[in-house]
Amino acid sequence: MHTTRPLSFVATISRSAPKYRRPRPGTAERPPYRAGDPLVGNPKAKVTKLVEGAPELGQPELTFIHRPPPSAPSPFSLTTSPASPLLVPKNDSTTTRLPPLIRPIKSVHSEQTASGAGAASSMPPRMSDADLEKLQELRRSDPFKYSRAKLAEMFNCTPAFVGMVAPLTKSQCKSTHKVLGEKHERSRDKWSEKHSIVMAIRKKRKELW
Repeated sequence: MHTTRPLSFVATISRSAPKYRRPRPGTAERPPYRAGDPLVGNPKAKVTKLVEGAPELGQPELTFIHRPPPSAPSPFSLTTSPASPLLVPKNDSTTTRLPPLIRPIKSVHSEQTASGAGAASSMPPRMSDADLEKLQELRRSDPFKYSRAKLAEMFNCTPAFVGMVAPLTKSQCKSTHKVLGEKHERSRDKWSEKHSIVMAIRKKRKELW
């Protein structure tokens, strides 16, 4: 004997059924992430409703939200009188607006330091005219013996300064380059075969740059 279910039960199942069919087990996907509005519930944000919305007419409401920046600069903060204590310069008499020296100072005048002229004592002593003429004379007499590094050590200056105040002539430059080339050639003769091949490949690569 066959029995049929009542129509009311079938109608109840159809009404309770979801609008979209359920996914198969193991194939459900996580819904997309929706970040909340950071201005909602912010105590510093000022909300102003400009236009009242009418959902039944399809008119959305227009809201203006203003939040001041958390680190707004003060209009009373000046370079000479900053508002923040972190911007106040240190009260040090030795600080200057010049960058630090490239090389350390070998001789420091203790008299100037004792009198409080720390900025003046940090500067290297100025070369006298007699020392400058002697430096140029030694450089012209024998550029190989009195190189820039040796003269810089003798007169307490930099090699760049020696090259500026005592430049070599063209003939001296050519002879210097010739002697250096012969010295380098003697060094190349001591290279192994593998090292010579590597250096030749490097030279060829530089020519193709």
